[in-house]
Amino acid sequence: MNTARRPELLAAGAAGFTVLAWASAFVSIRSAGGAYSPGALALGRLLAGALVLGVLCAVRREGWPPRAARRGIAVSGALWFGVYMVVLNWGEQQVDAGTAALVVNIGPLLIALLSARFLGDALPPRLLAGMAVSFAGAVTVGLSMSGGGGSSLLGVVLCLVAAVAYAGGVVAQKPALGHASALQVTAFGCAVGAVLCLPFAGQLVREAAKAPASATLNMVYLGVVPTALAFTTWAYALARTTAGRMGATTYAVPAVVVLMSWLALGEVPGLLTLAGGALCLAGVAVSRSRTRRAAAAEPRPEEEDVSA
Repeated sequence: MNTARRPELLAAGAAGFTVLAWASAFVSIRSAGGAYSPGALALGRLLAGALVLGVLCAVRREGWPPRAARRGIAVSGALWFGVYMVVLNWGEQQVDAGTAALVVNIGPLLIALLSARFLGDALPPRLLAGMAVSFAGAVTVGLSMSGGGGSSLLGVVLCLVAAVAYAGGVVAQKPALGHASALQVTAFGCAVGAVLCLPFAGQLVREAAKAPASATLNMVYLGVVPTALAFTTWAYALARTTAGRMGATTYAVPAVVVLMSWLALGEVPGLLTLAGGALCLAGVAVSRSRTRRAAAAEPRPEEEDVSA
């Protein structure tokens, strides 16, 4: 591997792992959601994730995050790990897939706008164009996979709240990564979310006693891989790029979900679904591409502090 490009490639690999893990979460949520209510599922997932992250912090001897990072960790933990996970689980029980795709996928657009407003990130034309293409692809996938169910006003509002919480959490997390490690930001953010979800502890205990083992295992998987590991790799990649570009990367998730559903569940996608997935991937490629002038103007990776 080219030493000069090693940090950039590691960040791209971390972002790729995050996309794959978050896409797999949709399959697990479908299984666990039949036995667990939205709040109980979120709490069980966060407790499993916090346990794994706590062990990793102990092994790596990661202490408390610096004071300068705590505010961002608290805000991102409350919004992204707390509000987002509960509200999204609830909202997807109220609306059809097409509506959920349309509303929730405004999240990356909000990230780009909020990061430009509060973090001073640029909005290059390629990023905006790529996000527009990916958004169209995400909506196409959602509409094509819709079962024709109705959409309630409550469900639309819940999905909108989830999108806003997701965007706010990412924008709050970005400055914290300038003072704390990716593992610290993820571990303490997950702990904040778990604490906020403790009111659902009674539901979790009652439902766990009746839930099949497969549903409980899926809940544990959600905590270990899509939460503990994938949120850490997300934070690692986010620390090395802009919030807008990382948000645009998540538009690849619908395309990967289509592929995983095809391979794991035998759900053969239609032509419209495949076309939407292709648009998602094409948009991500455009949004993460750079002009030669922009690439030449960026500092070389070996000149930056890229310590983990």
